[in-house]
Amino acid sequence: MTTPLPHIEIDGSPATDPALLASLLTGYGHFTAAQVRDGRMQGLDRHLARLDRANRELFGEGADGDRVRALLRSALESAGRRDAAARVYVHPDLAGGTRTVVTVREPYPHVPTPQRLKSVVYGRPAAHIKHVGGFGQTYYGEAVRREGFDEALLTSPDGEISEGAVTNIAFWDGTSLVWPSAPCLHGVTMALLEDRLESVRRRVTRDDLGDFRAAFVTNSRGISPVSHIDGRDFEVDEKLMDRVHTAYASVPWDALGD
Repeated sequence: MTTPLPHIEIDGSPATDPALLASLLTGYGHFTAAQVRDGRMQGLDRHLARLDRANRELFGEGADGDRVRALLRSALESAGRRDAAARVYVHPDLAGGTRTVVTVREPYPHVPTPQRLKSVVYGRPAAHIKHVGGFGQTYYGEAVRREGFDEALLTSPDGEISEGAVTNIAFWDGTSLVWPSAPCLHGVTMALLEDRLESVRRRVTRDDLGDFRAAFVTNSRGISPVSHIDGRDFEVDEKLMDRVHTAYASVPWDALGD
């Protein structure tokens, strides 16, 4: 079945002008991704703050949150959607400014299937930024999928775990919820769970995997338990996953505005 193409707007206008499209070809920029339901988004303030921080670091100026909300509303209205998977990208403009690109498409149905992970030696550059041009993480993600895994687990040469190719990962030792402290993207879903569940951040390596009973991964699509990393199987701890999903379900859905 052919996947419907996303509806794309640049600075509030349909992406039909080649001059506008040319601004996307630099491979430099940042973005945020979220699910929208009935015109609302979980953790909206965190998404806007993420865009603002990255914009200041990459382009020397903030991102106007009210404008981002307006562009999201415009794209949703133009696409005729109240429910969607939405992304907001910021790219450099050829004239020296920036371009804001909004894409909305059909919502991603999230089925929390247990995930099989394989570790690879790779670290995202400027890992704290959700940046475009992620060739390395895409390369390794596709490589492990061809081997029958669901996600690549990024590690340093000495085995320190940072994050998944497109996820954050948390571990459970039966007492504590642990997020790796290595440089990684502080994902919005991860941050929202940190607000609602007691957890710690500390160094985690491949050699430490035997110390944990369970693990799960998070991203903008949702939360899934981990059933396998490399040659080690993990229990799907239903009580833990119930706690995690309950915590995430308690996050309010924020209106994008009038």
